[in-house]
Amino acid sequence: MAKVQRVGSVIGLREAAVEEYERYHREVWPGVLEAISGAGIRNYSIYRFGTLLFSYWEYEGDDYEGDLAAIDRLPECVRWNDLMATLQISVEGAQPRSWLALPEVFHLD
Repeated sequence: MAKVQRVGSVIGLREAAVEEYERYHREVWPGVLEAISGAGIRNYSIYRFGTLLFSYWEYEGDDYEGDLAAIDRLPECVRWNDLMATLQISVEGAQPRSWLALPEVFHLD
């Protein structure tokens, strides 16, 4: 069985886009949900504090980078990510259009 990898990350949200972003996430496109699940991502949540978004998920698989890259090649996911990029803004230290991965400081099972 693959080891569970916990991932936390942040990205900014344009102030004028809060309502639209939340609306999209109430009805995430089915193909995007299937791609996320198919890549071994479980227990995925996004939280908002003002205009800062925090995401958390657990990865269960053997090829984290490859599985994430496969999501990024799917046409529906490309369209979704392009749309979300119009609503989000990078935080300091992140690559453009990317969430910034955070180091885990504490975990309790």
